[in-house]
Amino acid sequence: MTTTVDRYRLDGKVALVTGASSGLGVAIAQCLAEAGADLVLGARRTDRLQETKELVEGLGCRAITVTTDVTDPDQCTAMVAAAVAEFGKVNVLVNNAGFGWAKPATRETPEEFRKVIDINLNGQYWMAQAFGRAVTEGGSIVNISSVLALRPGSIPQAGYAASKAGLIGLTRDLASQWTGRKGVRVNAIAPGYFPSEMTDELPDSEGELVKMVTPAGRLGVPYEVGDACVFLASDASSYITGITLPVDGGLVMP
Repeated sequence: MTTTVDRYRLDGKVALVTGASSGLGVAIAQCLAEAGADLVLGARRTDRLQETKELVEGLGCRAITVTTDVTDPDQCTAMVAAAVAEFGKVNVLVNNAGFGWAKPATRETPEEFRKVIDINLNGQYWMAQAFGRAVTEGGSIVNISSVLALRPGSIPQAGYAASKAGLIGLTRDLASQWTGRKGVRVNAIAPGYFPSEMTDELPDSEGELVKMVTPAGRLGVPYEVGDACVFLASDASSYITGITLPVDGGLVMP
């Protein structure tokens, strides 16, 4: 009989992480490795991927890197194919690759809006589609959305918010399609305000404002998203599918 601790383990599982070259992607990869998973790391920046690979291999897992632009369906398919070629299977997908900026809706160009949607929503779908075609023994998809899909922020980010809200709808539909038929649970995480390359571009006053309105009174620490990913990827959440889990210090509390 397995114990609670056993159910959180990912030993023998193969996990794909997109956007694994920086920020939350690195923390997610590290947490999955600490739980015992072998990793397939994808991002556009190959040099930064190598740093993540060395980090997780130092924790005892096996890892490969695949240069991947998630806006290209062929590259998404290639990342999954590389995982199967190296490890023989896929079990977990963390759709973390994302992009965004702050810009008033009246000044966001069609090209800028389409770019955000293409990376944050379309790219997540192409990855999930490739994973769903390849998975053979059930598994878990964790989509990284945002609290901005659940409540407006203090700065204008219409394209980003729309893409992350769309991802929640995608999560629910894929969960409905695949949980029973393929044994693939699909959930989303909605992080609050975490240090990242994207938030580094925002004024310091934005972070201070978030602290003031967040019940926890602080910003998030990257491993807190990583730990949530481990939970949703593991058997500890075996009866959970189609949900969006805020990891936000209470920011979207009703």
